[in-house]
Amino acid sequence: MIRIFKSTESGISKLDMPEDGCWIALTDPTATELFEVAQRYQLDVEDLRAPLDEEERSRIEQEDNYTLVLVDIPVIEERNDKDWYGTIPMSIIIGDHVIITVCLEDTPILSAFMDGRVRNFYTHMKTRFILQILYKNASMFLHYLRIIDKKSEMVEKRLHKSQRNQELIELLELEKSLVYFTTSLRSNEVVLEKLMKVEKIKKYPEDEDLLEDVIIENKQAIEMANIYSGILSGTMDAFASVISNNQNIVMKALSVITIVMSIPTIIYSAYGMNVNAKGMPFAGSPLGFAAVIIVSLVISLIVALLFSKKNMFK
Repeated sequence: MIRIFKSTESGISKLDMPEDGCWIALTDPTATELFEVAQRYQLDVEDLRAPLDEEERSRIEQEDNYTLVLVDIPVIEERNDKDWYGTIPMSIIIGDHVIITVCLEDTPILSAFMDGRVRNFYTHMKTRFILQILYKNASMFLHYLRIIDKKSEMVEKRLHKSQRNQELIELLELEKSLVYFTTSLRSNEVVLEKLMKVEKIKKYPEDEDLLEDVIIENKQAIEMANIYSGILSGTMDAFASVISNNQNIVMKALSVITIVMSIPTIIYSAYGMNVNAKGMPFAGSPLGFAAVIIVSLVISLIVALLFSKKNMFK
């Protein structure tokens, strides 16, 4: 899908045909759309196609008539009827008269610009536009990181009440999201550092301040991702140990109960053997059956009390 926008006095407006100073937004474009844009602006079609590969790495490439800035952006992924988080590439191509963005799916980062919700946004001010996108991207990472932290706290509370595999799997998914975020943020950090050295992109004094803000915001996101990842990893290890310890306690209690219950079984088995009744205690007594049962229960009770004093049932 191709959408064309341009800043006017009344705000952002949508165009039918490209003009100088416009912004061309490509979202999951077809091969025909990529070829048309590449031919119109003399771009390498492979550079346009690069962000459509989810495994593409963040980088900056400079050509004769354009510069490619490719970064990772956060997205919400639906798995098992629940929302999780991951990253996909997005490219920003700065040409002589136009700026082009390419992404595999719609993202709130670009939607904010399309809807005119970003102040001091002008499509013809290409350097500021790039930095505003990168700043919005870092802010979106921070926003999703806070959501991940809240989700992990909710799952942790559920784990205190019911230690099931489902909660541990949810924590594992959140930890996986944090790994994706950390890797992408570090790649974006390298791109931001290189962006400061690119001579083709003109930098004005007010843009340099914005670039510093972007770098600070990205570093803050990296630190938050590392902190949350460490906390989540520690939480998973702790709960895994608790679950394993609880299992050991249950197995110990079952073993003790088995020992106590085996005493009457041994006595009853002895009396059930095919031997001379004269050699068996209480065998000739009319109350022998009751006596054997009472003796076995008394012995079991004594053993159970001994185990109880040693807290073997807990």
